[in-house]
Amino acid sequence: MIKAIIIDDERLARSELRKLLMDFPEIEVVAEASNAGEGVEKIENINPDLIFLDIQMPGKTGFDMLSELDKAPHVIFTTAYDEYALKAFEVNALDYLLKPVEPKRLADAIQKLHLQEEREQGPMVPVNFNRSILSENDQVFVKDGERCWFVKLSDIRLFESVGNYAKVYFGPNKPLILKSLNALEERLDEKTFFRANRKHIVNLRLIDKIEPYFNGGLLLELKGGEKIEVSRRQTVKFKEMMSL
Repeated sequence: MIKAIIIDDERLARSELRKLLMDFPEIEVVAEASNAGEGVEKIENINPDLIFLDIQMPGKTGFDMLSELDKAPHVIFTTAYDEYALKAFEVNALDYLLKPVEPKRLADAIQKLHLQEEREQGPMVPVNFNRSILSENDQVFVKDGERCWFVKLSDIRLFESVGNYAKVYFGPNKPLILKSLNALEERLDEKTFFRANRKHIVNLRLIDKIEPYFNGGLLLELKGGEKIEVSRRQTVKFKEMMSL
């Protein structure tokens, strides 16, 4: 059973979508929310596999809401504004449905969900969002100004501290998120992500080269070409972990 939440400020749109979803017995609508604040609260309490999300809502947009989550569930956008279509696909959402939602388009979106879950080998396992360690297969939502992305943690090669923010390196992108490196370190799986020094957390799986460096430290070259120094103290831990 796939647990879903509908987040939309129009009550009529919510009930219409709920009615259409009755044709898909594998999807159980476990809750509704009428704004972003309520949406975040319901998502964190219920941990759904899927959310149907309106983009334009009073106060915060659907994109703003996603950027407040630690971990993003599967998302199907539902909106009356087609100029957002390109933006939704840029963030790699499952699908984008224009209102009023057509049954055929909804069926296509649900099909995409099933294909995605097969690729991920089974439905997403619900976790406690607030305290759990994020695995490398989890996806996070990153919003920087107008641009947004869904990113698998396994694709992030580096987190770099910039004051109260962290710069996230994946592909050619380096957006900033409002999270400190210490807060990130608490949530990331230490088997995959390693605190190299005061300013950097690196993805161990995306290291290209390891070289000796000054004062008994190490220099890591990542697959994106970034060179990161491992402090002397952390080098001892790194060698233990990597059995060097």
